[in-house]
Amino acid sequence: MKDYIEDRVLAIAAYISENSATVREAAKRFGVSKSTVHKDMVTILPKLNPSLARDVRRVLDVNKQERHIRGGMATREKYLLAGHTHAANLAAGISAKNGRDI
Repeated sequence: MKDYIEDRVLAIAAYISENSATVREAAKRFGVSKSTVHKDMVTILPKLNPSLARDVRRVLDVNKQERHIRGGMATREKYLLAGHTHAANLAAGISAKNGRDI
């Protein structure tokens, strides 16, 4: 295996473990895809460093359990903001259906 891949895997694993980061956060931070991060953590890391792999697995499992909560919160915020926009549009006399004046 290429040295740069091992270095990347260990760096991402350390980042996830130290920051309780999600796969998405790690992917963005290191400029790789979520698929790459996931595959590195599940396939390559256990061969390189089993102890670190267990730590990362715990973090990823917690993130997976909390995923639906974060998604629900994001949806709630989206519709709260949309509600404010709708109220502002009504106050301005703009129809929500077609964006034209009422």
